[in-house]
This record gives sequence, C-alpha cells and structure tokens, in this order.
Amino acid sequence: MSELWLQIVGLGADGLEGLRPAARAAVESAEVIFGADRHHQLTLEVEAERVAWPSPFDHLLNRLEALRGRRVAVLVSGDPLWRSAGSRIAAAFPEAVVHPHVSAYQLAAARMLWPVNGCETLTLHGKGPERSVAAMRVFVQPGARLLALAADGDSARAVGTALTAWGYGQSPLRAMWDLDAETEGWQEAPASAWASGKIPRPGDLCTLAVECRAEAGAPLAPAVPGLADELFEHDGVMTKREVRAATLARLAPAPGQLLWDVGCGCGSVAIEWMRGARAAKAVGLEPRADRRAMAAANAQALGAPGLVLKEGSAPEGLAGLPAPDAVFLGGGLSEASAEAAWWALSPGGRLVANAVTLESEALLVRLASRFGGELSRIRIERASPVGKGGPLAWRPAMSVTQWSARK
Repeated sequence: MSELWLQIVGLGADGLEGLRPAARAAVESAEVIFGADRHHQLTLEVEAERVAWPSPFDHLLNRLEALRGRRVAVLVSGDPLWRSAGSRIAAAFPEAVVHPHVSAYQLAAARMLWPVNGCETLTLHGKGPERSVAAMRVFVQPGARLLALAADGDSARAVGTALTAWGYGQSPLRAMWDLDAETEGWQEAPASAWASGKIPRPGDLCTLAVECRAEAGAPLAPAVPGLADELFEHDGVMTKREVRAATLARLAPAPGQLLWDVGCGCGSVAIEWMRGARAAKAVGLEPRADRRAMAAANAQALGAPGLVLKEGSAPEGLAGLPAPDAVFLGGGLSEASAEAAWWALSPGGRLVANAVTLESEALLVRLASRFGGELSRIRIERASPVGKGGPLAWRPAMSVTQWSARK
C-alpha cells in the first residue's frame, strides 16, 4: 500500500492554475476528490470520483479511512493547517501529505499592508464556542489588529455590534470578500456603523480586518491575570483581583490544558485561566444554580464562552471528569476534595487552594505536609476614607493562605 495515498491540497481562487507542480499532480492523479462545491467547480477538468463534505465532520474521517490505499485528494481553501479542516485530517492521518496555498489571512493582511506576524488570526467559521464572536473579546485590546474568517456575510455586523458594546465602536472594520478572485471586493466603516445595519451586507466568503481603537472609558480587559472585580457579575463571594492574579500565576495556564475550578462561584478564576492561553479549557463545578448562571454570563461577556459548568460539589461531582492539568480549590475546599483532585491530576499538574478561616488554613498545612508544595499568605490593604469625606486610611482585607503544589 502506498504511504502517499492521502493528499491535502490548499486551493486558491485561481484553481489548478495557482497550484505548484506537486500539488497539481496530486489533484490530477487522484481517484477520489473531497471538497466543497466551490472546490469542485475550480477543478472540473480533473476526472475523478467527487465527494462533497459530509456532515457531521467526523463522517469525513470515516469515509477517508474506508478509502485507505486509493489515491485521495482533499481540497480545502488556502493553507490546510491554518484554521482549516486540514488540521483535523492531518492529525487523524499522520501519513498525509499537505500542500499549502496562500491563506485568506495572508491575502487580507496584504490588502491592509499589515505584517501577518503582528496580527491575531481568528475564525468565526464553523461550530463551537471558540469560533463565536464572544470568543474574540480576549483579543480586543487597544492597538490590536485582528484578522477573522467570517461565518458568512452577517459576521461583519455581528462583530461591529460586539466591538461597539465593548467600547471599541470607532475601530475601523473592513470586510473583504472573494479574495484573489475576479469578484473580489471590500467595504470599510467604523464598527458602530456596521452595528447600525446601514452598511451593505458583504459576500459570504469574507475575511474581516479590525484595528482596535478603544474609546475613552472603555473597560480594559487585558489577557494577563487580574481583571478588575467590577468586570464580573458576582454576589460578593469571589476570588478578588490581587488574590486571583496570584492564584493564576501558580496555576500557570498553558495552551490546550484543562482546569478544574472546584466551587467556581461566578467563574472568575476559570475565565481568567481560559483567557490566559490559546485553547485553554476549564470545567467549573458549582452546586448553586444562581452562581452557575453568573459564571455563564461572565464567560460569555469576557471571551470564554467555552467554559463548561457542572452542577455538584466535590468530591462526588469530580467523578467522570477528564483528567485535569490544573485544579483550583476555592469554594470547594475539603480534605476529601483535595485528595481526589490531587490523584486526578496529570503528571506535572498544578493544584492551588486558598483559605481564609483558621480551620481551612490548618487543613492546608496538613495537605502541604502530606503532598509537599508551598504555603504563602497574601495580605491586601486598600486606602479608603475614614468617615464621610475624611482622610484616607488603610483597611486590610481578610488574609488569604494559599497552598500550591506541583505533581
């Protein structure tokens, strides 16, 4: 059986003419060609069995497996491994050969005269919370340049509406459609104008370019940990800003890793974990429905719509969850929950627990003596007036004892 049976080919608007010789030969010699309608239309001169993209996507992987040993070409737009279906196919079939093409991101950046390495590249195309407009919030920072593959022609208005709500309504937003084709076009206007619905709807095959400009008073929501407490909807019971920043530093968010936030409350730690690294995931375990509702609203508002919320308490509620790379024990601290979390941790995993009462502090001392790690105490004082309009004085918040350990 030939090891070169599966070829993943990036295609541009110029079809076969724009392919390098090896990529063109892969398409022309294929017995079976998979692709969307536009891919098939661009390669009509090749005689082969044609297969449209199946739905759901997993069916495609099954179809490809059944064709193992035949000459198969899978056609995708642009670079198959850059926000494209080619990534999942290549992961499932490591023997595949990939033929990249110029991507929509590169074409859009060229039209904007922006260096690609200075842009955040996002996608709104496809399913999943990480592809929603809400997920863009993490990357909307003063001066940031964003390139986003649109879901369809309505994406420009949806992004403009979100930017306006976030205090970035004056940001220039350009929609570019049919890049590198004879029908290529573009339209640019401030985000607030797109939100108003007064700008004509662009074509569906569209890429968006945004240069983020914050208005005076726009809330700052940087990706570094320690978001302002007032950015979260909460009932007063939450891990406060300075303690949260110290907690996230110990949890150490990393791309693609999973956090268990046990007793997640309004979700502040889990949300900042997800904001802290690309594709970071989190499960929040919280017994109270009102707090789960707050956590869900906060996740949507602050760019972490993929936060998974589970009803329950530790340790019982931890059963069946995928193994975590990090665990935070905030509102769910007990010896049983700490032990369950520790043994569930993946090798190299981090566990952080915070305590404010003498009883819970004593528990952390016992856990540290058993599992190792570090104990620290965090004291925060804030200046506030003494009496109405009086002079300022320091007022201490409750001290927080923190235990952190690495498995």
